[in-house]
Amino acid sequence: MELELRYFAMVREAVGERTTTREFDPETTVRDVLATLENDHPDLEGTLLADDGTIARSVTVLRNGTNVTHLERGATELADGDTLSITPPVTGG
Repeated sequence: MELELRYFAMVREAVGERTTTREFDPETTVRDVLATLENDHPDLEGTLLADDGTIARSVTVLRNGTNVTHLERGATELADGDTLSITPPVTGG
């Protein structure tokens, strides 16, 4: 299945792009996508997922505009054509 991934702040810097389109297996979950990003981009390791495999508290993930904390969190299943927006904490003044 094809997913559109949108990156913000430090995730965008690590990936080097604002948006990518990637192929994943049909039964892929949000957790799977975040793990793939951490594996593919060493600067993200330990940033998107906590040690127990849950989404890091400081990261916001939207599936088609809905925060996955209102769905099934990391276990949220994805469908062909979904868009995931991944936003880490942003600080500054």
